[in-house]
Amino acid sequence: MSLPTADAVTVLLVEPNPGDARLFAESFDDANIASDIHTATDGESALEFVHQRGDHAESPRPDMILLDFQLPDVDGADVLSELKSEPALRSIPVFVMTSSASEEDIARSYDLHANAYVQKPVDPEECIELGRSFEDFWLTFVRLPGDGS
Repeated sequence: MSLPTADAVTVLLVEPNPGDARLFAESFDDANIASDIHTATDGESALEFVHQRGDHAESPRPDMILLDFQLPDVDGADVLSELKSEPALRSIPVFVMTSSASEEDIARSYDLHANAYVQKPVDPEECIELGRSFEDFWLTFVRLPGDGS
């Protein structure tokens, strides 16, 4: 994982599969994206991280959240709903990144105000390309409230 720098993007990756989490973190590294990636393996941990509760009291506010919908305990849809219903959190871009190609899941994600729905790449090169796409669009061109740009 890249070492955090002053310009590093803080990413919360909500992913229950350790292999997928490692692949994504390595792809950000391989794409030379300055990032500080934090991983939550379930919905409750993700919510604790963004609310800075419990073991995550000192956690940084994420610049973006990559959220799998298929989570143990609190599912991804509930996490997304909570994030987008809270004024202090709703400006954080949330990308649903899951293996499902279900039209129902896609529609539900956007109904809950996901910023994007991405089917998880399985090929490492596709994962690197996805990381570059996030950087090119969301970290270069998009301006969000409070980003000082």
